[in-house]
Amino acid sequence: MTEVPASEAAPAVPGPVLRGTPIAPGLATGTTRRPRHDLSRIPVRRVPRDQVERELNRFHKSLSGSRRQLEDLRERLRGKVPADHARVLETHVAYLQDSVFLSDVENLILGEQLTLESAIAKVILDFDRIFKLVENEVLRERAVDLRDVGIRVLRNLPHDEGVEVPDPDQDYVLIARELSIVDMFGLDNRLVRAIVTEAGSLSSHAAVLARSMRIPTVTGVEGLLDEVADGDFVIVDAAEGTVHVRPEELVREQFLRGAEPRELARAPRSSGAPIAPRTACGQRVAVAASCGNLPEVEAARAMGMREVGLYRTELLYLIEREPPSREVLAAHYRAVLEQVGAPVTFRLLDADSGARVPFLHGAREPNPQLGRVGVRALLSRDSLLRQHLQALLRAGAQMRGGLSLAVPKVVDCGELRRVREVLFEERLALKKAGVPHAREVRVGAVVEMPAAVLGARSLAREADFLVIGLDSLQQYLLAADRDNADQADRFLRLHPVVVGALQEVVRACEATQTPLSVFGVTAASAANLPLLLGAGLRSFVVAPVALQGFLEALGAVEMGDAQRAVELARSVASPAELEELLEGYGHRLGAGR
Repeated sequence: MTEVPASEAAPAVPGPVLRGTPIAPGLATGTTRRPRHDLSRIPVRRVPRDQVERELNRFHKSLSGSRRQLEDLRERLRGKVPADHARVLETHVAYLQDSVFLSDVENLILGEQLTLESAIAKVILDFDRIFKLVENEVLRERAVDLRDVGIRVLRNLPHDEGVEVPDPDQDYVLIARELSIVDMFGLDNRLVRAIVTEAGSLSSHAAVLARSMRIPTVTGVEGLLDEVADGDFVIVDAAEGTVHVRPEELVREQFLRGAEPRELARAPRSSGAPIAPRTACGQRVAVAASCGNLPEVEAARAMGMREVGLYRTELLYLIEREPPSREVLAAHYRAVLEQVGAPVTFRLLDADSGARVPFLHGAREPNPQLGRVGVRALLSRDSLLRQHLQALLRAGAQMRGGLSLAVPKVVDCGELRRVREVLFEERLALKKAGVPHAREVRVGAVVEMPAAVLGARSLAREADFLVIGLDSLQQYLLAADRDNADQADRFLRLHPVVVGALQEVVRACEATQTPLSVFGVTAASAANLPLLLGAGLRSFVVAPVALQGFLEALGAVEMGDAQRAVELARSVASPAELEELLEGYGHRLGAGR
């Protein structure tokens, strides 16, 4: 198990689990630090006339240092990120030489005798207010870039007032109001562990660079700055978009067991040799990747995962206020297929009203997870569903073996049939128009709702495949919010009732020979793996960041022990009873041997 430094010891009072929008996948842990360059808090101060020259000299000295820093950063990123992603650094260098920016700062120093800190803060805040009044994303992005440049100049001042520079030797998780390129790197251009912000566009320059650099990043986290203080220990799961604040020791162990998460996310295994997962007794198990963006697909390939068993399609829908065009969607899905070069199962858009997708939900519902979720939301927005399906059909035109679509939050066969009907109509429209598209399409259901478990036999006959979303299934079966810190212990180990539900789905698929797989953080946990294998599951969908720990846990499982654990689970009524029985047999639940 990864050792936690003494400075990161668990606090007495656990904090909440915050949720936001994933920007760049990965898992990171560490203590938090907020940036110390809040421009709005820099006081207006003036200097005597005889010190004006000194302020101007400080300005030009810092400009030179900032240019050298950006040039060094550009060289460090050369060959590591796409050239067009790093081009924003050229924009920042240009702003350091921008005549308007330079003259505005100098005039405030010369004319009003402002300190350099006060002058830069005033110029940047004035530009920021002007650009943000304009309904234009390009101009708003320029405001963000200019603010970053101003902050960089302030950070490079040897004795600036109101701006505290973090120790470059200190590794930390950055907690900020907005996503910013200047905050991604220390003064020596070293990366931070992870970034979590309250605001920030998925399509911003900072977001693009974060994805390219594989810095685990989550944005859109409500209440972040109110809930998280400097020095708090956090677990950032940027694949799921969650931030665990001051987690209890059990939660830490669940995330940190068996891997070096940060290094795994940043530097995936480079051999690319196909993995061959087996248990301790030689039982073969299928393992595919769970991905939500191209960097995750790239990481999966580098780690030897040849198939993507579940590709989450939400990212492009979360970027803008308007739905993405069919062409943009198709190009993205085509890029995924080309990069994988093997089967990909695309999960259709799954976003409840808490995700704040205005064209999908008009407003947040009282209980988003019990409202228009998954397939319900899609069927309520017919045009959106049709565009989604058309883009997928177009993207799969050249894909050998056809296309696989997983329908989320299915309750019964009626919902699955309605999606099939719309799919048939869109395929027919493309055929009449002579547009190349996928000829063979497999439609499966994601089993997450209790009703889907009760109707598993019907779904297994109707669907081409089933995928169990274990995290959501547990949540609904136990009526416990998995994002609620008070309920977190319920998700550390499988409840015996959940094990029974899994067996029902396995039997239904065995009777109809319907392919079945399982995905989720809970499914990749070493504590649950023996019970999942013992219940009959043989196909797992795992996030690349969790693969190493999963394979280690799998290699420690004896199938005989796994089957015995499930027998015990069916004979008890609570997790505590199950663990007690397993200890009596010489096992700890999920600990392996």
